[in-house]
Amino acid sequence: MKRFAILTAVGSLIFAAACTVGPRYSRPAAPTPAPDAWKTQPPWHQAAPKDAIPKGAWWQVYSDPTLDDYEQQLLKANQSLLAARDRLDQARSLARVATADFFPQLSADPSATRERGSGNRPLNGESPTIINGVVQPVPPYTQNVFTIPFSINYEADVFGRVRRNVEAANATLQSTAADLQNAQLVLTAELAADYFSLRELDAEYRVVQESVGYERKGLDLVNQRHSGGIASGLEVAQQATVLDSSIAQLSLVQQSREQYEHAIAALLGRSASSFTIPVLPLTATPPPVPLGVPSDVLERRPDIASAERQMAYENAEVGLARSAFYPHIEISNTGGGWQSTAITNLLNAPSLFWSIGADALQPILQGGRNRANLAAARSAYDQSVANYRQTVLTAFQQVEDGISNLATLSQALSTQGTAVDDARRALAIANDRYVGGVTNYLDVITAQTTLLSNERLQTQLLGQQMVSSVYLVKALGGSWEANAINNEVVHPQAGQILRQ
Repeated sequence: MKRFAILTAVGSLIFAAACTVGPRYSRPAAPTPAPDAWKTQPPWHQAAPKDAIPKGAWWQVYSDPTLDDYEQQLLKANQSLLAARDRLDQARSLARVATADFFPQLSADPSATRERGSGNRPLNGESPTIINGVVQPVPPYTQNVFTIPFSINYEADVFGRVRRNVEAANATLQSTAADLQNAQLVLTAELAADYFSLRELDAEYRVVQESVGYERKGLDLVNQRHSGGIASGLEVAQQATVLDSSIAQLSLVQQSREQYEHAIAALLGRSASSFTIPVLPLTATPPPVPLGVPSDVLERRPDIASAERQMAYENAEVGLARSAFYPHIEISNTGGGWQSTAITNLLNAPSLFWSIGADALQPILQGGRNRANLAAARSAYDQSVANYRQTVLTAFQQVEDGISNLATLSQALSTQGTAVDDARRALAIANDRYVGGVTNYLDVITAQTTLLSNERLQTQLLGQQMVSSVYLVKALGGSWEANAINNEVVHPQAGQILRQ
C-alpha cells in the first residue's frame, strides 16, 4: 500500500507537471483584412513579384556595382548594425539562462579550519567532572575541521513557471532577431537613398556647371556688344548677376553633396575626413519594384515580426503572473557532504552527512500583489496587440505612399522632360531675337534662368524617383521573410546538467 501511495503521488506530480497555467498564444488578427490589391497601381507591372528581389541583397535590383560594394561594407563595419548583432547574442545567452531552471542546481563550498575551544566554555547542560569532590576545570581543546558540503536545489515545474519563462525568453530572442533584420533593412535603405541623392547632386552640379558655361559666353557676347555701343551697361550688369548667382548655386550644390558623402562615410563605419566618393552623375532609372499583394507585407516586414514576437512575450508574461497563484515547489537538500577532524578519513562513510526535503510555498494573503501583477501583465499584452496593429497599419500606409510617389514622379518626370525641351527652344529663340535686335537682353536672361530651373528640377525629380523606389522596397520589407527567425529558439539540452 505504501508503494502504491508513492507511485500514485509521483504519477500525480508528473501529470501536474504537464500543466502550464496561463493563456495559449495565438497571433491576433490584423486591424482590418488585407485588401486583395493596392489602392494605387504603379505605371508598370511585374509577372513574378517575389522573384525579382535578390535574396539577402535587395539593393542588387538597381544593378549598381558601386552601391553593392558600399552595402557590403556597411554590413561588415556599421557600428549600429554591430551593436544590434551583439544585442542578438545577448538575447540568445539570456534565453539559455532561462533554460537552466529546468535542471538541478548543484554547488559545493569546501572549507578547512583549525579551532581552539575555550577552557572556560559553558557546558551546555553537561554534568561537570568531579574528582574527590572537586569540580575539575574544562580542558581547552584544539582540533581541525575539514568540510566538503554541497547543496542541490531543483524546482518542480508543476504549473509551468519555468516553461513560461523560457517561452518569454525565446519570444524576446526572436523579437531581437527581427530587430536586427529591421536595423539592417533601415540602414541599407538609408545608404541607398543617400547614395542616389549624392548621384543626383552630381548630375545637378553638372547642369549648373553647364549653365555657368553658357552664361559666361553670354557675358562675353554682351561685353562685346557693349564695347561696340550696341548693348547697354545695364545688360552687362544683368548678365553678370545671373552668372554670379549660378556660381553661388554651384557652391550650395557642392555643400549638399559633401553632407551626403559624410553621411555615407558614417554608415560605412569610416571617418568622414578620409572618405571620398568619385563624381558620377545619376543616369539610372528606377527598376520595377515587385509589389506582391498587401497580405505579403505581414510576412515581409521585420518590424511587424518584431511586434508580433513582442505579443508572444507579453502573453508568456501573463502565464508567469498567473503561475504566482499556485504553489512554488522546490526540492533541496538542507545540508550534505563530508565532515571530519582529520583529512585522512574525510571521505570515509562515517564522515558523510545529509538531509533532504521539499518546500511548497503557497501564496495565501499577498495584499493583492499577485492580482495586480496579473492585471498589469494583461494590460501589457493588450498594449502589445495595439502596437502590433498600428505597425501593420503604418506598413500599409508606407507602401501606398511609396506607390503613389513613384506613380506621381514618373508622370511628373515625363512632363518635365517636355518642359526642358521647351525651355531650350525658348532660349534659342530669345538669343536669336536679341542678336537680331528685336528684343532686349532681359528676355535672354529670363530664358536662361527658366532653362536652368527646369533642368535642375528634372534632375531632382529623377533623384526623388530613385529614392522613392528605395523607400518602397524598404516599406515592402526588402528581401526578408518572416520564417528567417524561426530557427532563433533555445531548447533545454541534456548536456546542460553538467555545465556551470
